[in-house]
Amino acid sequence: MLHPIRAARMSGIGIALVAAAALALTGCASGTPAAGSSDAGSAVDAATATSLADFGTLEDLEAAAKEEGRLNVIALPRDWANYGEIIDAFTAKYPEITVEEQSPDVSSAEEIQAAETNAGLDTAPDVFDLGLTVALQNTDAFAPYKVQTWDDIPDALKEPSGLFVGDYGGYMSIGYDSAKFPEPTSLDDLLGADYKGSVAINGDPTQAGAAFAAVGLSTVQSDGTLDDFQPGIDFFSELNQAGNLLKVDVTSATVASGETPVVFDWDYLNAAHAADNEDWKVVVLPGTGYAGYYNQAINIDAPHPAAARLWQEFLYSDEVQNLWLKGGARPVRMEAMIEAGTIDQELADALPDVPSETVVPTEEQSTAAGKLLGEMWAAAVQ
Repeated sequence: MLHPIRAARMSGIGIALVAAAALALTGCASGTPAAGSSDAGSAVDAATATSLADFGTLEDLEAAAKEEGRLNVIALPRDWANYGEIIDAFTAKYPEITVEEQSPDVSSAEEIQAAETNAGLDTAPDVFDLGLTVALQNTDAFAPYKVQTWDDIPDALKEPSGLFVGDYGGYMSIGYDSAKFPEPTSLDDLLGADYKGSVAINGDPTQAGAAFAAVGLSTVQSDGTLDDFQPGIDFFSELNQAGNLLKVDVTSATVASGETPVVFDWDYLNAAHAADNEDWKVVVLPGTGYAGYYNQAINIDAPHPAAARLWQEFLYSDEVQNLWLKGGARPVRMEAMIEAGTIDQELADALPDVPSETVVPTEEQSTAAGKLLGEMWAAAVQ
């Protein structure tokens, strides 16, 4: 949910999330893998493959994945950043591989828990989609892998050996039912009596990156800095005391029913709710914005290791990077695809304007904020 990019001023819709990249990811950079031959796929141990070269060719990897015949994905709601269309596209391309969609609404932390609980079983997740905080805490659970398009991914958005890699991102926003509420222009608006029992966040900020980012946005919108999330915690405490904080997990169903009429969430997720409510609008508050990427990773104990690696190749292809864009998210290869002329320009042009100043926490800031939230959040909103 987060990405450790140093706070910076950014502009432009395509480069906004990348231009400020200056992260200090730690990890062992892998060497260049030995080149494979065209018949390497039959001999390679898929669980140890760190790039396509270890299989030989894409066709070799495809053959190995088809032989496994299954891919277990977890925490991928079909209305999240266009995941439904992406999963369906993979299934259409590889009908020999059954995609098992497990626990679509769990948090990043629960993805790791599911891998631990099901370790050694055919039901364990093969791949993860994670916020940065959880990814940084669990690198020993991942297998390093560099996709064919690795060089197109900015260094600041990938762990050097490929343990986890940013894939799609966006800005923290507020979605709201415009038939019931005016457009909020500041956090203070949400404290008013008109918003009684109406404002929700997407999960628990001690476990879910979108909720973590909501506190981060509230921090910088409250004249705080990412060095100390206390102002953001204080805002939600005040929101709770006013009776305006709605403690309901946000889903498409809760938005469609009106149960969660005002929602802190990523802009591309909030935008998707317009399909469920024609009056649903999305605003990125003026002032300092808060951005972040989600990361892909392979379970080191994936029961279907070839299918896991084929899934990664698929996600970072031009086809799927444009499908992220169709879902309103900003794909990590966007700048390289613009240069190559492979971006869907109409979709790129449709992205909303971004704040003139955007921040994301560094690794150290993210870790400190997670610790503070663990100590203070429950008491603040009880």
